[in-house]
Amino acid sequence: MASKRVALLLALLPMCALAVGAVCGPAAQDAAAARDQASAGTHFSPLTQITPGNVARLGVAWVFDTGLQGSGFEDTPLVVGGRMYVLLPNESVAALDPDSGRRIWSYDPHETRTRVGRGIAYWPGTRAVSSRLVVATADGHLIELDPRTGRPVPGFAQHGLLDLRAVEAKGYPYSPFGFTSPPAVFRNLLILGPDLQEGPSRGPPGLVTAVDAVTGRIVWTFHTAAQPGQANDSTWGPGGVRDRAGPAAWGNITVDPKLGLVFVPTANPADSYYGADRPGPDLYANSVVALDARTGRLRWYYQFVHHDLWDTDTVSTTLLDTWQDGREIPAVAALTKSALLFVLDRRTGKPIFGVRERPVAASEVPGEHASPTQPYPIEPPPLARQSASAAEVSTISPAAETYCRGQFAEFRNQGPYTPFQLQPTLQFPSTVGGGNWGGTSYDPQLGYVYVNTSDLGGIGQMAKAGSAVMGRTAFKPRGAFAEMLKHLRPMPYHNAYIAARFVDQSGFPCQQPPWGLLSAVDTHTGRVAWQVPLGDYPELARAGAQPAGTPNLGGSMVTASGLLFIAATMDGDFRAFDARTGRMLWEAGLGGYGEATPMTYLGRNGGQYVAIAVGGPGLLRGVHLSVPEPRVRLIVFALDGKPSAPTTASLMSETSSSPETMRQRPAQSGRLPPGAGRPIVQAECTLCHGIDSITRARLSRSGWQATVRDMVNRGAPLTPAQYRTVVDYLAHNFGTSGAK
Repeated sequence: MASKRVALLLALLPMCALAVGAVCGPAAQDAAAARDQASAGTHFSPLTQITPGNVARLGVAWVFDTGLQGSGFEDTPLVVGGRMYVLLPNESVAALDPDSGRRIWSYDPHETRTRVGRGIAYWPGTRAVSSRLVVATADGHLIELDPRTGRPVPGFAQHGLLDLRAVEAKGYPYSPFGFTSPPAVFRNLLILGPDLQEGPSRGPPGLVTAVDAVTGRIVWTFHTAAQPGQANDSTWGPGGVRDRAGPAAWGNITVDPKLGLVFVPTANPADSYYGADRPGPDLYANSVVALDARTGRLRWYYQFVHHDLWDTDTVSTTLLDTWQDGREIPAVAALTKSALLFVLDRRTGKPIFGVRERPVAASEVPGEHASPTQPYPIEPPPLARQSASAAEVSTISPAAETYCRGQFAEFRNQGPYTPFQLQPTLQFPSTVGGGNWGGTSYDPQLGYVYVNTSDLGGIGQMAKAGSAVMGRTAFKPRGAFAEMLKHLRPMPYHNAYIAARFVDQSGFPCQQPPWGLLSAVDTHTGRVAWQVPLGDYPELARAGAQPAGTPNLGGSMVTASGLLFIAATMDGDFRAFDARTGRMLWEAGLGGYGEATPMTYLGRNGGQYVAIAVGGPGLLRGVHLSVPEPRVRLIVFALDGKPSAPTTASLMSETSSSPETMRQRPAQSGRLPPGAGRPIVQAECTLCHGIDSITRARLSRSGWQATVRDMVNRGAPLTPAQYRTVVDYLAHNFGTSGAK
């Protein structure tokens, strides 16, 4: 086995792993870019210049300021051909000098709706056709650019742009349809899956699409919901797939070029929390599907959640090799939002460490068909909390303990996969995870997969549409939304608390720490090799608390020298760990949130750099009231760069509270105070969020601006005047004192 690992490492050393941005010579690098992007999803770099012995010397080499403020920034830059390419939160592209950060060119697609983009794909070209950059946008466009000039490629689709929304979301102009992950590359095919609505159930279909990289022609599509007349169509019940939205396939897609297989992680069905109109396990939702990369034909599938009622997407796939009984097995590791890691034989889909169906709680929602069991891998164990009880209430301060005991008394949890009931319900993990889009990284030398997870709960309650439950009005389209959705079929029952977190009055999770973990799983045994808290809150540390970890979003990157780099945490620090032991070796403050996957590369000067995108708190906005609006920047580190001290004060605004001074907030859950913006918030904002998730939040004005802007980008029909009115109302009534 040892000799095999050495051979693998030697094979990787001359290769440029573009998922982590390693730069070799331009010619070798361009060929390597296609190999990596079309295969692994490992976030492994063969670079060894920065080591456990010298990583303490790492400092800031240069900073690229995007000119934006407050937006989440989840891009992993691409370095190829001696240039760095960055996808900004407004979905414009910047080409930079990788040694200095100097801007070379920019391209702005002027997208109507923007959300988040996590990277750019690179197609290396052929002897007859030059290389191209590929951008997939949140509004459903696929754009090819000339890497040298930043101009659209004239021969691709319509002047460099393919409008997939017009083709695949036709008839649903207001429905979210777009892409958050870059396409996977297989030969001359660009393969991508859409991000779609969470509800209601009627909307654009889930289509994995392969596009010809030269012409923009659609070569094949695969429906993520089994269609009438196909195998497994009965798993949706009679008529269950008719006009069905999704399932989405927003996670990273990986390809095994040798086997000719593409591995697609699929998300939950719509509606996220109500499934009476889709009785059955709902294939191929919440699965990994293995498709023939040339034709799109299904080769095998494995489902990780039956009849999802929790928004428990499959978030990532990673290709690796494991050893069983002296035999090497090509495998794919799939991570779910429940922080369950399934390791499958990528030739057959068979679980390598076994899977056991475990009984779970039933649903009390009328007409619901909750699955009586859910699959759990025998190894590894769950990598995040699956349930909580009143015995685990937070005690970080007397005020927090009092508040959280009240929360535990109100919201009940019946163990793993507790469905949202007709009574207030507590779910672990929350819809943000557990695991999320950052997925995993993989060290082929150690055979370790690294997973960062959050121990963060969510609260909810199913209610009949339009009914009032304890002061909270459940979803009912009103105003402009009623007109927009008049052709849709509203759901009979809805979650009145959509996106509400289980946190105390200052935003700390209501259960005992740890609140965030970093785990290493040995893929040869399935066992956890090590596990440590990830992140910390400076104010808790000063009060003498043990490291708590924080909820986190973003990914990790591992190098052949034995370093694991990750930001992701709510404390705004960037860290390096010993990949073998989990011991933290280096820490630097970012002045913002590194909710991205870092990358590393060699510059033209021969030095190794490490880069991380830094922006606002994104989906974790409102957790621990962490709501400053830092500038959106790319920060690049190198040996002997400028020191950046770890965070010693909270990234919160000046309302930051220590455990001794936490303010007691008056409970306003479910009630919207009078004001000019109240009718608009009642009519528009509660469509997706539920009133409770609004009234529990405490954001700065710029935090509410970012939140409402994201709502507009998802399709909310607000005029500019209504946008300003809503922001004014929310900032005044649910803001942070003194925060701008």
